[in-house]
Amino acid sequence: MIIKQFQDKPLAHYSYAILSGDKISLVDPSRDPKPYYVFAEENNAQIVAVFETHPHADFVSSHLQIHNETGATIYTSKLVGADYPHKTFDDGDTFSMSEVIFTALNTPGHSPDGITIVAKDKKSKHAMFTGDTLFIGDVGRPDLRERAGNMKAKREELARAMFQTIQNKFKELPDETILYPAHGAGSLCGKNMSTDSSSTLGKERKSNWAFKNLSEKDFTNHILADQPFIPSYFGFDVDLNKSGASSVESSIAKIPFLMEVATVEKNITVVDTRNEIDFKNNHLPNSINIMARDEDDKIETWLGAIIAPNEPYYLVVDSITKRQEIIERIAKIGYEAQIKAVVTLANLDMEQSDKFDFSTFEGRTEDYTILDIRNRSEVQEGKVFANAMNIPLNELRHSIKIIPRNKPIVVHCAGGYRSAAGSSIVAKEMKEVKVFDLSEKVNIYK
Repeated sequence: MIIKQFQDKPLAHYSYAILSGDKISLVDPSRDPKPYYVFAEENNAQIVAVFETHPHADFVSSHLQIHNETGATIYTSKLVGADYPHKTFDDGDTFSMSEVIFTALNTPGHSPDGITIVAKDKKSKHAMFTGDTLFIGDVGRPDLRERAGNMKAKREELARAMFQTIQNKFKELPDETILYPAHGAGSLCGKNMSTDSSSTLGKERKSNWAFKNLSEKDFTNHILADQPFIPSYFGFDVDLNKSGASSVESSIAKIPFLMEVATVEKNITVVDTRNEIDFKNNHLPNSINIMARDEDDKIETWLGAIIAPNEPYYLVVDSITKRQEIIERIAKIGYEAQIKAVVTLANLDMEQSDKFDFSTFEGRTEDYTILDIRNRSEVQEGKVFANAMNIPLNELRHSIKIIPRNKPIVVHCAGGYRSAAGSSIVAKEMKEVKVFDLSEKVNIYK
């Protein structure tokens, strides 16, 4: 068998195509199925199966679109209660494809309905596709389903389930089994994942903390501690993946384009994806600056953390040539359907952000309300300014009322990307106070 790994860097997501003969099976595919179709064309092969290890919270899967377009059978656990056409795939169930046999293991912990897919070929080569259960150097967080979608599960129960999964579920697999997870470092589905894209079960048994000789209590205490924040869109995506998303191409095609901003409704939020300099010099009223510069900026995560599921918004791009690229990124989290229209601001004179005199701030920081919008775990490692008020960016829109209004406000994060968004949120809601973005100058104080 030949295994092809696909990486979506902004979401730190890995998906897989397994080729044997002229047949292909996919595991946890991304929203856009085109890369898998290209792989099938290149190998003159047919996609016959799609394995969903669980209903994902951090991205939208293309499993239903692939089923509709190729006829591939979708396999997932009966515990999902999936609304799309599928075959259940649970402990002991198998599926044969050419010279590969796929076996299901129920591996709850990250979710109550998670499965691991084990693939074995005629040469006894073993591979395991662990979804969000077992990562390289870590295991999946157990606290998402408590606040994700309509599926209820308590974090403590899932933490204990993860302990049992790690202790018991993989015992029969040899050390040489190649481990392929659904995520790597940078994903919010775990907290200490490796930058490696694959491993072996034997290596994880030796180096992954979860395989250490821990009591159930120590294991659960460790896994529940210091998990990252949960973006607003996670529950939305769980439900969307449980029902199956529509075709990404048809969904994107429905979004209108506007060059006449007079028709932009004033009570609808505007998400401006241009760089911070262009935004500060000229932007529409009611705008939030969430930059889409390159694949390192994670607009998917921050859009889904700041904008609520089903909340309508306008999308500003710096050029019509960027429209498709940015919407495709947004579609990865299922937020394309909320876009009222795509807008460009060429040759228009709109609002400007307050000009920041850094030299004045540098000498008299006590004359400003300093707003630290980093995550709480970052602040616990050390404050940049001792007198700063901490409100994480993902909570900022709902916490405006607690920010003092008696001084000018300076917003900072760790490097400048988040403070562009944070300062625009505060300025939009607190027009009577001057709001400044410390941006990259925060590095002077670190």
